[in-house]
Amino acid sequence: MSKELQGTEKHSPRYHSLDTWPAEEILEALWASQLRAISCIQHVVSEISESAEAIADRLSNGGRLFYIGAGSSGHLAIQDCVELNPTYGWPLDKLVPLIAGGKDALLAPMGGAEDDEEIAIDALKKHQINAHDVIVAVAASGSTPYTLAAVKHARSKNSLVVSIANNKHAPTFDYADHSIFLDSGSEVIAGSTRMAAGTSQKAALNMLSTLTMTKLGHVHDGLMVSMIINNEKLERRGAAIVQEISGTDKETAKRCLKTADRDIKLAVLLAMKYPKADAEKALADNRGHLRQAMQQLK
Repeated sequence: MSKELQGTEKHSPRYHSLDTWPAEEILEALWASQLRAISCIQHVVSEISESAEAIADRLSNGGRLFYIGAGSSGHLAIQDCVELNPTYGWPLDKLVPLIAGGKDALLAPMGGAEDDEEIAIDALKKHQINAHDVIVAVAASGSTPYTLAAVKHARSKNSLVVSIANNKHAPTFDYADHSIFLDSGSEVIAGSTRMAAGTSQKAALNMLSTLTMTKLGHVHDGLMVSMIINNEKLERRGAAIVQEISGTDKETAKRCLKTADRDIKLAVLLAMKYPKADAEKALADNRGHLRQAMQQLK
């Protein structure tokens, strides 16, 4: 049996005749598998922490964040990527989502694309990936040709490489600066890595990006102070955040948010009675970190 088959591809005898089981027993098995997938994250908290610190360091110095994967892993990687702009205001021009098969792979199976090493390398060359950049590569087996080729190329350009995989012997780990091994175990449905492996990947990606964005100053007191406000619901939420952090009243928070052109961090400082020019300078001096800007203005 190959090293890959020792992990996500292995068919566990525990689930023999699964299709003959009562419905609730099948669901119990799936539930237990999902629990294991989540619990395995506990063992890689330090690896996720170190990865996030390293990513934040590169990004704070002008780097871009690349996400890459194929199939289910690629879908999860892309999902995490596209949520960083609306949630944390991370610039779109600093985000590069890549999936085997391109946009068509988001809605239709593109199995052959994941075996094509050249399209991965060509995509990274097109974006001129370099030593300032970060690539987060996600693959259950860690041996997908598309993803592995991307990791090798990124490493050759001295980009920071973070590899997430569910195989202890993942080849992508050999080229990674930081490796996150998710021991989610064999799948209830053998090889269906959108299940346990996917759950663990989703959780790990959530934690990795959330900590990274927190380190970059986009979270204050557990609040999304850099979120993009583009509708009435988010405008109300933004005003509530301004009100909570500054301690001002609702109407003042709304007025300051409008004056700040929906920039929550600037609105907070305005609500705290700091002149706009001073508030803008403090935020600029501290790379957008609200807490540090508040301390500077005291």
